[in-house]
Amino acid sequence: MKEKGKKSNNKENKNENKKDSKLIVGLVIILIILIAVTITGVFMMKDKEKEDEKTLAYTDLIKQVDAQNVEEVEMTVGSTTVKVKLKDQEEEKTSIVPNTEAFINLIQTESLDGNEIKLTQKPRSVLVQIPSILVSLLPTIIMVALFVMIFKLQGLGEKGKVYEETERKTKVTFKDVAGLEEEKAEMIEIVDFLKKPEKYAKMGAKIPRGVLLYGKPGTGKTLIAKAIAGEANVPFISMSGSEFIEMFAGLGASRVRKLFEKARKLAPCIIFIDEIDAIGSRRNSNGGAESENNQTLNQLLVEMDGFESEETIIVIAATNRPEMLDKALLRPGRFDRQITIPTPDLRGRLEILKIHSSDKRLSEDVNLESIAEDTAGFTGAELANILNEAAIIATKNEHEEIENDDIEEAVKKVTVGLEKKERVISDKDKKLTAYHEAGHAVVSRYLPTQANVKEVSIIPRGVAGGYTMYKTDEDKYYISKTEMKEKLIALLGGRAAEKLVLDDISTGASNDIEVATKIAREMVTKYGMSESLGPIDFQGKEPYEIQMFGENIGDKIGQEVKQLIDEAYENAQQLLIAHRDKLDLIAQTLLRQEKVNEKEFARFFEDE
Repeated sequence: MKEKGKKSNNKENKNENKKDSKLIVGLVIILIILIAVTITGVFMMKDKEKEDEKTLAYTDLIKQVDAQNVEEVEMTVGSTTVKVKLKDQEEEKTSIVPNTEAFINLIQTESLDGNEIKLTQKPRSVLVQIPSILVSLLPTIIMVALFVMIFKLQGLGEKGKVYEETERKTKVTFKDVAGLEEEKAEMIEIVDFLKKPEKYAKMGAKIPRGVLLYGKPGTGKTLIAKAIAGEANVPFISMSGSEFIEMFAGLGASRVRKLFEKARKLAPCIIFIDEIDAIGSRRNSNGGAESENNQTLNQLLVEMDGFESEETIIVIAATNRPEMLDKALLRPGRFDRQITIPTPDLRGRLEILKIHSSDKRLSEDVNLESIAEDTAGFTGAELANILNEAAIIATKNEHEEIENDDIEEAVKKVTVGLEKKERVISDKDKKLTAYHEAGHAVVSRYLPTQANVKEVSIIPRGVAGGYTMYKTDEDKYYISKTEMKEKLIALLGGRAAEKLVLDDISTGASNDIEVATKIAREMVTKYGMSESLGPIDFQGKEPYEIQMFGENIGDKIGQEVKQLIDEAYENAQQLLIAHRDKLDLIAQTLLRQEKVNEKEFARFFEDE
């Protein structure tokens, strides 16, 4: 396996070297052309100066003819330039004749009158005609060159480009995929199909045409598609949905045809289309770009229907917006299987952390189980990012190994933002931030459904002036109405503290208000948690659809949302008034030391 990896790497390096050498050769050629053009221009200027000295005006030429000073005239057929040999002068001179026929008649008349002038007429050379031909063809050449450039820019030169089998064999297997045990079990059947299609053919079973993977970004959709190809040891043809769509009409459909042509030659193989919603969204009757999308989707539907029974080709597609896909894509016979890739649970997070920490130097005090508990809701990509950031932080701090503090800092950096210790903050703003964050923390402490406080800080991070971090130590699949109402109270605890202590409010609660309003609106319009409106879904409906529930239904929805917010704000104020001593104590501690960790926060409530 290592030998093959080295060979593929060598091949990639050779390709890159070839590209670099071609680029260098191209630059050298351009440089030589520029130098040649410059030198030619200099010589042409000198030649022009010499020609000016040898040029004879037409009026002066007529005077010389009348004075019988012209000895010989040489003309080229089709040219207005003539060469003139004057008597008593060795060098020939050139002159431009406006009317060659009148000039020839003049010379012949002069010869008859005794002024003998030798007239020589030469046929026109092909070489002389070349510059004029090139000048006439120049606009056509420029237009063709521009068309070729646009052709290349739009990808027409590489339409339908897919990769050869030797270049696209993936080395990812199911061992590299953690936290998706049930999904992997579902995929093992597909791997078996690819390895032994004849076994299923005997039973009369047909191979699945397509598999749709959908889930949040970073959950591992692309990774599991690669793992299927790696386990089955078949070519993996990968394209993004956006690669099919270009400016020129018909290009997307052409690329789809080329893609499936290549797949049939490489069968058995896997076609992977990432972000399929770029071409698979619902069709409509609009023109322009939408019409091009419709053509591309139609071609994809036709190709997926056109599989022969002996063709072992499986199309795997990934999206995080399944609701946008056309229904024709999702029917049996096209994407037969639709598999949700969820965010990993506790066990899955632990396995993911183990995989991504295998190549990192971790200190003995690092507890991956504890990290997995504190990162509920994180995707595999986010967990990988946290460990990578921890490695960078450990290197910056000159640690020999990654320590717990490095990982904690990485979690904060990824979730909240970069710490800004150097920012100068006035005492007034510090006091406001301290009471705001203390308000969140105290209110949360007395709400049974809310998570425990992990850290409170008034050091700015990212766009936030301070933050209150909670322990997300359990996976939640459902949220009750009580939890959501208490979440509203916790969010508005900061604004309530500002009003209670400073008798003023600030813009610092803008994000809290935004999140609280969204939760309250969803409680009423999406989850049917309004007592007066009942379990009805109003979200995403057109105005005429909402009107069927009553003329003033919009006003009622607004009143319900406002009532939830008002109640939460009132409850937050009541809690802070009841525990004002704790609020002041925590705020003063924050002003003194800027941070309060989980253990310090718990000590404030030991007497309870």
